Parts: sequence; structure tokens; C-alpha cells
Amino acid sequence: MGEVAVIIASDLGKDISGEPLLRGISFKLERRDRMTLSGRNGAGKTTLLRMISGEDSIDGGELVLAKGTKMALHDQRPPRERDMTLRDYVLSGAPELIALEQQLARLEQRMADGDYEEPTLTAYADAQSALEHAGGYTWRERALATLHGLGFGDDALLDRTLETFSGGELTRASLGRALAGDPDLLLLDEPTNHLDIASLEWLEAHLVSLDAAVILIAHDRWFLESVATSVLELEAGRGRFFPGTWHQWRTEKAQRELALGRAIERQQAEIERLEKFVTRFRAGTRARQAQARQKRLDRIDRIERGERDRDGLAFAFKPPERSGRVVFELSGGHVAIGERVLLHDGELWLERGEHVSVVGPNGAGKTTLIEALAGVRQFADDGSQARDATGMAVRRDAGAAPAAPAPQSGPLVSGKLSTGHNVKIGFLSQHSDDLRAGNARSVVEACQHHTGLTPANARALLGRFLFSGEEAEKPLDGLSGGERQRLSLAILVQSGANVLILDEPTNHLDVESREALEDALSQFSGSLLLISHDRALLDAVGTRTIAFEDGTLHSYVGGWPEYLRVREERAAAAEAARARAAAARRPASRPALSGPPAKGNGSSRQAAKLEAQIEAAERALAELEQELADPAVWATPELSATASQRHASAKRAVEELYAQYEQVGG
Repeated sequence: MGEVAVIIASDLGKDISGEPLLRGISFKLERRDRMTLSGRNGAGKTTLLRMISGEDSIDGGELVLAKGTKMALHDQRPPRERDMTLRDYVLSGAPELIALEQQLARLEQRMADGDYEEPTLTAYADAQSALEHAGGYTWRERALATLHGLGFGDDALLDRTLETFSGGELTRASLGRALAGDPDLLLLDEPTNHLDIASLEWLEAHLVSLDAAVILIAHDRWFLESVATSVLELEAGRGRFFPGTWHQWRTEKAQRELALGRAIERQQAEIERLEKFVTRFRAGTRARQAQARQKRLDRIDRIERGERDRDGLAFAFKPPERSGRVVFELSGGHVAIGERVLLHDGELWLERGEHVSVVGPNGAGKTTLIEALAGVRQFADDGSQARDATGMAVRRDAGAAPAAPAPQSGPLVSGKLSTGHNVKIGFLSQHSDDLRAGNARSVVEACQHHTGLTPANARALLGRFLFSGEEAEKPLDGLSGGERQRLSLAILVQSGANVLILDEPTNHLDVESREALEDALSQFSGSLLLISHDRALLDAVGTRTIAFEDGTLHSYVGGWPEYLRVREERAAAAEAARARAAAARRPASRPALSGPPAKGNGSSRQAAKLEAQIEAAERALAELEQELADPAVWATPELSATASQRHASAKRAVEELYAQYEQVGG
């Protein structure tokens, strides 16, 4: 017999404003099944998650959850309450565990009062088993440890109120809250947003280790391949369930679409043959046969491609002009926020035709540095002027006349930058805040302003980026994140830049659009400087990797796979060194067992011995806490569990020694 299903959906339906959005959605998930939802924007993915969570109504079909199923939903909506601390917010995601602790306390009191009846003992055993499944009484420590994995490295952050955090930090906090309650069913809407690569890798390992069913929406291809065990494809309001990895589903879908294309061709040939016969013999001796053919035509169920099949982003960058061999050369790169130094003594270079990936944790200063390289942020010590920060800025060589300096705020950048001959920069910001420049109100007006194209040519360009017909008249204020990114890409493609500086270009793009961008960048013969957390994109286009590490810049020959191999080898060596150091410290940090208190001078000697042992144990605890401040120690669920156990054991050793010390009258 297989496991009991956590969730069974049968023929689910949903209407929006009286029109059908979803029909016939069916699937079944057991523990450790992880299903990803695939479909274009507007296909109903988020709506389906909210239907399952109970936040949205189900208009047809049946949804059955296993008895006692605990469910958690993470989506992109920010927390409503902002005056609570990060600690309280995350732990509030586990009301069932708090209730279990309270129930156990009540049952323990009843047993202390003499109630040992079978119902009481059974209830106590059941509650204790449920709490142990979630990690026992240490569940709070384990829940808060997830915040380390999600990029909250400083424990002092736990006591800050939510109102002091950025939007991206709140999104990560929401994810931590969803993971805190040991759910049986976890619903995740874009959990990869605002995570750096280290946090993405931690989340992948954590989800794979969970004893829970997971339903998720994501556009990160590397993440999907690492996590998904099945795919629910939503298209034209219908659902198609595929048991298998995301890559296996993509292969099957490609074969299906190829077969569909052949079927459409065969049907179209049959239709043309019948139509020719009807047209030729509509009147005359074969009119009756022509009428019969017309009836066959009317009865044909036309095979049509879905909207996704018809609409797809496809573009290429113009062949760029040749630049000098060296595009950029930066020495003494320095980035600071107030007294806090993010980058010191950084060296960075970019040569003609190189595609260089820039990686590092959130907050390391990546965006600040490349904004300075792109000319939209001025260097503090060289007198250079910042260009118009449009998010699609184009800068020619260093001899070009500078624009008026933009007000400098936030991080300060300094260093010596040399720019090569005939360098023309196209910059794509991850925010694209200034599409409205030049009083542009619509998509086509913004395109014209930034490219100088005529209305007809601007519309032709926009059509390649899925803004056809009336879509080109959309007001800028009403654009989604994905639409804004596509418009920014259209402007960038038209710029004719020979150096592209891109900051998170896949933000808000669906899988197909990411792959179209990947294809265009792979074929771009100019130079590329790319910041991205999309490892599939880094894998496809990078030829060298620059990493923000230890407060400075390190260059690694090769793309993402080569950098990943070096990083893993270095992590393994560091872990081995930590293990050797821990083994060397172990005799000093493991106090000998004390016997019963001696009398007279013996008691004093015992107290002195315990004092020495307490000092050693406290020293070992302090060293361990310093070691655990390294985010790498919390990189996977297994490492997190080991770190928590080691810390608890070290604290317990100190507490036991103090208890012994009190017994001898210390």
C-alpha cells in the first residue's frame, strides 16, 4: 500500500467575473511530492494556490485534504502587521506547535495531579509524537535557523520590527514564516524572488528534505529542475498533470508540440483539399458531392495552438561596432555605506567579446559597482559625472560630453576606472524606474523617446517583444513587472550597444522569455557584464566569473560550472579544517565527570576544579558561536541541524557544570 495522499484535487473549476478560468484540474500528492505549476501569466497559477489554501473559493469539483493536514502559504503579499519583531513574525507561522506545547503542559499538570487514565495518556503520547515530528521543544531554534539559510545572518535582526526591513527582506521573512510551522502541505508562490544564490541553494536542499507535500510556482529553471517531482501544466483553462522532473516534462512537451504541429499541418492540408472541391463543384453535376464535403468541413474540430504556442518572445541584438580590446579596467575599487565597507581594493577588467558573470550575496555591493561602471552613478574621487539614470542608459566612450550630475545618495563608490576606445554601453537596471522619461505615458511613447524611432518602426520593434496592436498603447502605470522588463529589453536591443551591463535581467520574466534572452545573449558578439541569480542563464552565457568574496573581488576563469566546482572544493577543504580544529579542541572542552562533593578541603579542591572546567566549557562555547556565525555552516538542512545540535550540546555542558558547582557550594 502506498502512503495516504496529503491532497487530492478532482475536477476543480474556477470562474472569474462569470467567465471560466480553470476547468478539470485534477492531481494527487503524497508526502515528499513536489509539484510545480506551469503556465503563462494569467493562466490561474496563483488563483489555484489560493483555492487550495482556502483564501479563494472553489466553483466546481472537490478538494480533499488528509485529516489534520497543516498547511502554509507563502506568496508575494507583504505582512499586514509591521510593529512585531522578525522573531515573533516567523514563530507566528507555527500556531499548531505552540498549541501542542500548551496542550502538553496541561496534560502534564493533570498527570501530576494523579490522572493516569488511558485517554489522558493517549492524548499525551499523541501530542508528544506530533511535537517530536516538528523537532521537539527545539522547534523554535530550528525555525529561526531557517532565517540563516534565507540570508538573515545576524541574530540581532531577530529583534528588529518588520517596519525596518526592505520589501525583499519581508518577502524572505514571509518564506521563513511559512517554513516554521512544520507544514504537511506547503504552498509557495515565487519563493525564489529576492534570494541570492547561496539562499537558493539552501532552499532547494531544505525543500527536498521536507517530509511534506509541496506545490510551487517559480520561473527559476535550475531551481525547478532541482526540486520538482511533477508538473501541473495550466493552458487554455485546462490542467495536464505530468509525473516526472521539470526537464522530463519539458522534453515531453516539446515532443507533444512537434506532434501537434504535424497534426495541424495534416488537418490543414485536408481542409484545403475539401475547400477546393467545394469551391470547384458547388454548382453543376457534382453539387450534391460538394454539399457533402461542406458538411464534413463544418464538422471538423479544428486543432489550434494555444496562446503560448502563438506568442513567444524572440529577438537578437544588432551586430555591434568593434570596441577597443580592453573595455574596462578598475583598480582600487571601493564601495561603502557610511562607515560600513562593502568592497575594498577591488580589481575588475572586461575585454572585448567577454561575457562575465558577477556573483555574490545580497547586499555585497554588486549593483552599486556596476551602476558606477555604467555611468549612472559617479565615482566619488575622480570627478566623473553620472549619466541619466534611466535604467536603459547608453554611454559612448570616455570622451563623450557628460550629462548633469545626478544627486549622489546611498553607497559611495571610489577607485580608478579606465574605459577603452569606442565603448558604447547599454545598461539594464533591475528597477527600470524611469521609463516615463520625456513625459511618455504609453509603451509606444516610451519606446519612441528612448530609441528615436518613428511610431511605425517603434511598433514593429515592440511587436517582437509581445506588444502587438493595442498592447503598444498600454499606459506605463499599468504595466506588470514582466511587461516593464520586456519594454526595457526592446529599448536595449535598439540601442546598438557593444557593451551590455545587465542587473538581474530575468526579474519578472517567465521561463520562455528567460530562454529567449538566453539565446540572444549567447549570440551577442559584444561584451557582457551580467549580474543574475538565474543559474541557468549564468551557465549558458558566462565565460568568466567575478565573485564578491571576503569584501573584495576574485576572478575565476570559466563560467558558472567551473566556479561552482572551485567553490565546492574550497568549502570541502574548509569543512575538513573545521573538523580538525574541533577534534583538537575536544579534550579541553569535555570536562571530566565529578563525583559526590567531598568534605573540607576536598570540597574546595572540587570547586576549583569545576571552575576551571566551566572556564574551558565557556571558552569552547564562545569559539563555537563564533564559528556558527559563518553562513556556510547553515548552508544545508543537514548542516543546520548539526550546527543546532552542537550549539545545544555546548550550552548544556556549561549548564551541567554550573549545576555541579552549586552542589559543592561554589
